[in-house]
Amino acid sequence: MGFIAFLKTQFIVHLLIGFVFVVSGLIINFIQLCTLVLWPINKQFYRRVNCRLAYSLWSQLVMLLEWWSGTECTLFSDEATVNTFGKEHVIIILNHNFEIDFLCGWTMTERFGVLGGHILAKRELLYVPLIGWTWYFLEIVFCKRKWEEDRDTVIEGLKRLSDYPEYMWFLLYCEGTRFTETKHRISMEVAESKGLPKLKYHLLPRTKGFTTAVQCLRGTVSAVYDVTLNFRGNKNPSLLGILYGKKYEADMCVRRFPLEDIPQDEKEAANWLHKLYQEKDALQEMYNQEGIFPGKQFKPPRRPWTLLNFLFWATVLLSPLFTFGFGVFASGSPLLILAFLGLVGAASFGVRRLIGVTEIEKGSSYGNQEFKKKE
Repeated sequence: MGFIAFLKTQFIVHLLIGFVFVVSGLIINFIQLCTLVLWPINKQFYRRVNCRLAYSLWSQLVMLLEWWSGTECTLFSDEATVNTFGKEHVIIILNHNFEIDFLCGWTMTERFGVLGGHILAKRELLYVPLIGWTWYFLEIVFCKRKWEEDRDTVIEGLKRLSDYPEYMWFLLYCEGTRFTETKHRISMEVAESKGLPKLKYHLLPRTKGFTTAVQCLRGTVSAVYDVTLNFRGNKNPSLLGILYGKKYEADMCVRRFPLEDIPQDEKEAANWLHKLYQEKDALQEMYNQEGIFPGKQFKPPRRPWTLLNFLFWATVLLSPLFTFGFGVFASGSPLLILAFLGLVGAASFGVRRLIGVTEIEKGSSYGNQEFKKKE
C-alpha cells in the first residue's frame, strides 16, 4: 500500500476532510443568509450568487468522488444528446438504487458546468444542517410526500423556477424512495393490483410529481433526460467507501426526450412514465447480462475547479485549526485538552451523521406502507 493510499484509510484524515466540509458549509450558509437582502433588489443576481455559493460546497463532495477516490464515470448516449448538456433547462429522471447515485449525477453536472441544480426533495432534508440549509437558499422544492398536502406547495415552487437565470437540471426520483427488496416486493404488489407491468430493478414510479413538473415547467424546460445508473463489477458503493478512497466505475445511460414529445394530458403523461420505467428495467437487464449499456461511450474529463476549491477551503480553515490545537496541547491544561478532544469527538459524530443520511439501511421507511396507498 502506497503512502497516499495509506492516508486515505486514516480516521484523522477523514476527520480533517469532514471539518473542512462542515465549517466551510456553515460559513457558506451564513453568507447565503446575508444574501437575502439582495432578493427584493435583484432576484436574479441573488440566484446567481447562491448558485456559486452552493457550488463551493457541493463541489467538495464531487472532489472526493473524482480526485480522492478516483471513481470513473462513463456516459452511454449519442453525440446529439451529449452536445445539449449544459445548454438547456431539463428534467432528470434517475433510478434510486445506490447510496451515491446523487453524487454520480453531480459529477456529471459539474463537468458540464451546471452543478448546483434543483431537486424535488423530501421535507425532512430541509432540517439537515448544510444540506437542507443550502437547498433552502437555492429555492429547492420540498415535499412531505403526501400529495394532498404537497400539491399547492409543489406547484408554487415549480412555477417560481420558471424564470431561473442559470441552466437548471431538475432532478426527480420518480420512485419516491431508494430501492430495497422489501419496498420492491410491496411496490410490485401494488403494480399487480393496478394491472401494471411488474418491474425487476425499479420500484413503481409515482407519477404525480413527474406530471406536475412537466406541466409547470413547460415553456422553461426543453427536454427530459432519462438516466439509468449502474456500477461495474456488481459493486454497491457508499459515501463511506468514497471517503476511504475506494475506486468505483460508474456507467450512466442517458436518453433525451424533447418535452413536446411528452403528452400534456396528465393520465397520458403518467402512462408515458410507466412505459419509460419498463424501458429502464430492460436497460438494467441488458447491463446485468452484458456489462454494458447501449450507445456510444463518452468520458467527459474532470475539471480542476473542484480540487482547487477544496484546497482553498483547506488552506483557509486547517491552518488556524493546527495553530489552535498546538496551542492547546502546549498549554498543558488538562481542561483545555479535554475540551479540545471533546470538540474533535463532536465533529466526528457530526460528520458520521451526515454520511448516515445517504446510507440505505438508515433510509426512510417511506414506501413500505405508502405504496399500499393510492397516489
